Amino acid sequence: MAEIFRLGREQVEALAATYGTPFLVISLEQVKENYAMMKNALRDVNIYYAVKSNPHDRIVQTLAQLGSCFDVASDGEMLQLARLGISPEKIVYANPVKTRNGLLTAQKTGVSKFTFDSEKEIEKIAEYVPGGKVLLRIRIDATNALIDLNKKFGADPQEAIRLLFAAKNKGLDPAGLCFHVGSQTTEVAPFIEAIKVCAGLFDQARQAGFNLRILDIGGGYPAPTRTLEVDVPAMGREIRAALDEYFPRTEIWAEPGRVICGTVANLVTRVIGETERDGQRWYFLDEGLYGTFSGLIFDHQDYELETFKFDARKVPATFAGPSCDSLDVIVKDRETPVLEVDDLVLVPICGAYTSASATTFNGFALAKTVIWEDVKDALPSAKQKEHV
Repeated sequence: MAEIFRLGREQVEALAATYGTPFLVISLEQVKENYAMMKNALRDVNIYYAVKSNPHDRIVQTLAQLGSCFDVASDGEMLQLARLGISPEKIVYANPVKTRNGLLTAQKTGVSKFTFDSEKEIEKIAEYVPGGKVLLRIRIDATNALIDLNKKFGADPQEAIRLLFAAKNKGLDPAGLCFHVGSQTTEVAPFIEAIKVCAGLFDQARQAGFNLRILDIGGGYPAPTRTLEVDVPAMGREIRAALDEYFPRTEIWAEPGRVICGTVANLVTRVIGETERDGQRWYFLDEGLYGTFSGLIFDHQDYELETFKFDARKVPATFAGPSCDSLDVIVKDRETPVLEVDDLVLVPICGAYTSASATTFNGFALAKTVIWEDVKDALPSAKQKEHV
């Protein structure tokens, strides 16, 4: 089982005394370990980190130093990578539906690799980046994924050859196919089925005179949660075996996000209020649904709330955020030790789709970010890890 970054009580208290709450702690060593895990599991696959999952500069820079490529979805992400000195050759603009500003930025920064799933996208790409390298995104069955992206994106496999011809006729380079099985996919079967579908399309394309050279197997690789244990290396080995069988001489890309950044961050928040309503305890935290806990809405996650209290007496409680919106409820009926105002709460495994979608609604500032490797030597003891 893999080890994940998790602060201990002494580290939480020391950091809270220094930085105040709420704050996030990011471990760059964990970033490196997670990247190495994916590289080993998906042997010889080019990793394109999905920047949207956590775009923090230090995470991106760490991955760039390791040789990672990057999957971007907007002009903002392209501009960020350009500011960090990342070569456009390392970037794929993988949003199937692009904005005018996005394509203008691709033109200006030199990004020339794209995904598409419709004729309108072909026309747009050809206008702004003539001769661009394009991958056709194929829609697959992803009904068991936590978030099924195929409801929004992907061309029907029966339309593939027609769309490849349309891209070629517009002067683009139809270089391959791509798919996405959906976020937090815990089964290998959707990957295998999608690989088989794309293998059949590669054969059809070859017979039609195309030289497809790239298969992008997308993201969706899971990260652990409060209630989920995953064996990503085992999944990767099965996927790699299928690639060896169906695509032995093809360049393979993957676009992992949460599996690389999900376990790299811990949130520390504080109880700022306590009351009782309808016979249940309510605890108000200084971070909520509009902040780091935004992943509850946008990513359907279930976060652990570690209180460092080991009293045998537990009560069902509702945890809520600090805003004035009644929507800002983090969890209901969670069994927890009895808490007091100013008690600290640790939330591990909150690196993916958390700070990335946080807002300043109601005037609450974004949680501060601390890099573990910058501060750990001044703390009581070394990084704590747990097995998941």
